Amino acid sequence: MQRARKFAEKNIELLTLALLGVVLLAPSARSGGSDRRSAPDHVPPKRSSQIQSGFGVNSNLPRDPYLPWDRWWWTRMFDAGVSWIRIGQYENSSEPTSWDWVEQRRGVYAAPPGLDDYVDSLVDNGVKVQVQLLYGNPMYTSPAGRRPDAIAPEPGSFHNDDRSLYSIFWPPKTPAQIAAFIHYVKWMANHFRGRIRYYALWNEQDIGYWNPYGNAEEYGRLLRAFAPAVHETDPEAKVIYGGQADPSSDFTRRALGTCQCASEIDVYAYHTYPGYGQNMNPESMDYGAYGDESPSKLREFVRNYPGIKRDIQFWDDEFNSIPSWKGSDESVQAKYVPRGLLYNWAAGVRTFVWLLTAATDGNEYDDFGLVHGLRYLADDFTPRPVFYALENTDALFSDTKLDPLIETTSPGIPALRRQSRAQFLAYGFRSRAGKAIVAYWLAAHSLPGNVFPPLTASLTLKNTGIENPVLVDVVSGEISPLEWKKGTKDTLESVPVRDSVLAIADESYFDWPVLPEAPSSLKVNLEGGSVRLTWGVHGGDPKSIVVERRTGDRGKWEKVATLPATQAEYTDSRADRDQASFYRVRAANGAGESAYSNIAKASFSSGRP
Repeated sequence: MQRARKFAEKNIELLTLALLGVVLLAPSARSGGSDRRSAPDHVPPKRSSQIQSGFGVNSNLPRDPYLPWDRWWWTRMFDAGVSWIRIGQYENSSEPTSWDWVEQRRGVYAAPPGLDDYVDSLVDNGVKVQVQLLYGNPMYTSPAGRRPDAIAPEPGSFHNDDRSLYSIFWPPKTPAQIAAFIHYVKWMANHFRGRIRYYALWNEQDIGYWNPYGNAEEYGRLLRAFAPAVHETDPEAKVIYGGQADPSSDFTRRALGTCQCASEIDVYAYHTYPGYGQNMNPESMDYGAYGDESPSKLREFVRNYPGIKRDIQFWDDEFNSIPSWKGSDESVQAKYVPRGLLYNWAAGVRTFVWLLTAATDGNEYDDFGLVHGLRYLADDFTPRPVFYALENTDALFSDTKLDPLIETTSPGIPALRRQSRAQFLAYGFRSRAGKAIVAYWLAAHSLPGNVFPPLTASLTLKNTGIENPVLVDVVSGEISPLEWKKGTKDTLESVPVRDSVLAIADESYFDWPVLPEAPSSLKVNLEGGSVRLTWGVHGGDPKSIVVERRTGDRGKWEKVATLPATQAEYTDSRADRDQASFYRVRAANGAGESAYSNIAKASFSSGRP
């Protein structure tokens, strides 16, 4: 009897433990019927090929030795999800798209070596291109009484204000000079038809990039010839009013008044560096950085200008905050760049960050690069923290639009403002799939050293449709679970509030496949009658490497090999010995293919790669 009782008690104990285990393992009573979370712990990257409309960067084109194409910097923009690029500016390095490169002898136009491959690399990897057509050409625009009939462009170290005799910053002003410039414009628009659709006239024409100094009427006369030339040469092309350095409505009014071509402007571009040279938060672009002027006032002026297109786009096509500036550091930059991007995005403005990687032979050293430039140091061509902040911003907010029906409120906002002395900003966006993501932050003046007091607030999010919320730190990419306040499906208690962008989304928001990172550093060597290729393989779980070859400058790309991802070299014994061969490689996994590497050229006729 006692033995039977002990047996029964043991069975009850086991049954109780079993039932307790069921309770512990069972889904909790929450929306969706399950507390299993499918969100990753960090923001998965989204590559350029996966994005239709997002954010941009500025970049010099590759050139040896300071921006060698076979180092790991160029392909990083594709891995980070950059979907637009602005090329062509003659500043730290001269660019092969500029007038003095394309027309080096009077009346003779040609794409400098490598230019077509650089543009093709951008287009083939999913990046949309705007090119600035600029500046002067000493054969036509020099104020000298004697002008050369041929020129050799300088590779770097040029910057405004350069008023030397044969400076390229002397613009076309006379009818003959303007006509010569338009010949170059038409040649470019025709040569890149189908690859480049956006053409900007000049860069910062309102300051010293226009000698002797910005002149709105002279710019307007050039724009009057430029706009129809682009549209007539390529009906699919778009005209960009080149980026003003300052948000001056008066300069724009005078330029457009002289131009009388407002109806032909497709994009209006301007630049924002609030408090240039010092730490000023990006939102100050509309709150004091430019005195009585501001980008928001400038946009309003342009929208209401007689004849302007109702659907004109606005681009902030140079923006950054520099860690070497007074009162700043890299932690400040990593906070400010996402803030500036999203502040503009909410206003319908696309932003281009200056600069991908600096050419360090110029006057700006390595200050502006998202990726370090060449300094012969161990961290050459490695990303700054801001690069990863940009990568996260690209993945989360590209292909979204502001949803004005999403409301974010908090009873604690007045206290937050008192504690931080900063405005609380929150914007709700919606992806192409209809999924909501809410970005919020305190528009504070951030301090070096990532210093900010720990603040929290209760937030109520209306009209999001978010069921299972997660918190995303946009700078670090970390994702953590949240719970709605008991009895609600729209209120979150004690969520962190910072001077960097935080975001709230549903755990299902991260629904894109993760493609491999692009291989980089492709090099070729001639070995006997064969071409030996080597390259570097990176992250994203690559499973294979695809090798492609092209024969001749404009030949068709063909696949020549598919290799295991662990293999980082290949010998091609079938390369054409009479024409140059060009190579590129890409990685692949079950989700798809990476961007292409740089392009490498091998030529037996020259006896060297």
